[in-house]
Amino acid sequence: MPLILPLLLAVVLFCIGVYGVLARRNLITLLMSFELMLNAVNLNLVAFDAWRVNDATGQTLAVFVITLAAAEIGLGLAIVLLLFRGQGHVDADEARELVEEERAT
Repeated sequence: MPLILPLLLAVVLFCIGVYGVLARRNLITLLMSFELMLNAVNLNLVAFDAWRVNDATGQTLAVFVITLAAAEIGLGLAIVLLLFRGQGHVDADEARELVEEERAT
């Protein structure tokens, strides 16, 4: 398989993730967009690792990124659930206003 195909797929996934982060205000959608971007990075790591034969550095880094993504999604979902319990919604702009209210008082 040529290297260009997984790289193109990774670019598409990363662009969809960037669009989700920039255009959406729902925190769940933001977390899913971050996951898409991390998966694009993982795809690049594995593709370059397969391109360079007998070097497992890319796969090792991919496992590290998967671990970071699992920790990020666990912490992010805990924050989202806490916001939903307190406010009844998961809007990123409303969450930012909570921080500004805390600073004002």
